[in-house]
Parts: sequence; C-alpha cells; structure tokens
Amino acid sequence: MKKTTLTLVIGLSLIAAKTYAYQTGDWILRAGLTNVTPQESSSNVFVNNADLGVGVNVDGNTQLGINVGYFLTPNWSIELLAATPFSHDIGLNTVGALGKTKHLPPTLTANYYFADPAAALQPYVGLGVNYTVFFDEQFTDANTAAGFSDLSLDSSWGYSAQVGIDYVVDSNWHVNASVRYIDISTQGTFKLNGASGKVDVDIDPYVYTLSMGYRF
Repeated sequence: MKKTTLTLVIGLSLIAAKTYAYQTGDWILRAGLTNVTPQESSSNVFVNNADLGVGVNVDGNTQLGINVGYFLTPNWSIELLAATPFSHDIGLNTVGALGKTKHLPPTLTANYYFADPAAALQPYVGLGVNYTVFFDEQFTDANTAAGFSDLSLDSSWGYSAQVGIDYVVDSNWHVNASVRYIDISTQGTFKLNGASGKVDVDIDPYVYTLSMGYRF
C-alpha cells in the first residue's frame, strides 16, 4: 500500500512538472493591455537657433500589446514585443498643447527564467533592443493656424530592460505581468512661419503589460 501511494505521488509530481515546465522549442503568444508611461526630459525648443526657453512633454497611452516568445532552453527565451500604435499628445511646458504623434516600439528581448521549471510562478528578467518609429505627427489646429508646420520625429534605437512573471494555469494557458524600461530618444523638427525649429526629447518610458498567454 505504501509503495502504491509513493508511486502515485511521484506520478502526480511528474504530471505537474510537465504541466508547468517550459520546454526547449516551446512557443508562447500573449495578448493584453500595454501602457506606455513616458519619463520624458527635453531640451528647450529652438527656432532659427534662438532658444524659446521652454521644453516639451509627452503623455502616456494604453494599447493592445502582443508578445511572441520562443524558448531556446527551459530557462532562456527570446521575446518580441509588438502592439497596436500608441498615440501621444505633445505639449509645450507651461504653455499648453502643441501637437500629437503615434509610434510603434517593437522590442526584441532575451529573457532568463529563474524559477524551478515545475513551479506555477515563473519570474524572469530580460535585456534587449528597441526600435521606435514615429508617424502621423501633426500640430493642433490652433498651432497650425499660428504658423507651425512640417512636424517630424526621428526614429530611435535603444536598449530595453524588463522584469516579469508568468502564473502558469495549465499546460497551455498562463497569466503574465511585466514592466519594461525602454531607452527612447528623438529629435523633433518643424517649421514656424518658414523658420526651422528643433527640440531633443528623451522619452524613456516605463512600459507596463498585463496579458493572457498561450503555449504551443
């Protein structure tokens, strides 16, 4: 009887390990809410090399985030962050609304999972590289009427760091939460009544994600 009980316990433990463990070659797909919260700082705005004495600010935005991951080993994975376009209002500090832009921040990350492969909670850390492209930049109607035009933001390459955790529900489904820091810097250029203007901005957002994941 004792031998039968021990065999049953060992068998159930092995089933649990197979249920929770990530395996080499596993693919995961996650979808959920991703919030970009800029920690921006900027130079002052210059027009015709004249300092206007005011910088810019950028607000946050939440969109659908999608992650695709592949496990190279049970502990190491490669993950790609994608999302629907984020939309941000741009303001002049102490002055008011300036314009708006959209961006996409695809980020490729190598993640290391710390936990026992058989544990339901799977914490991890990651480092990676980000490429951010800005598009659909435009001034508000009031600023356009005042002579602002041709707003453009440079694309950005930078590093990314993240911490996250998976709660493995069963052999296929898990819940994920993560926070990233992404190094994003850009230069904005524009025209003001024909004169050239520019401003340098470090956006450097924290990116918060809460999602459901599925393992293939």
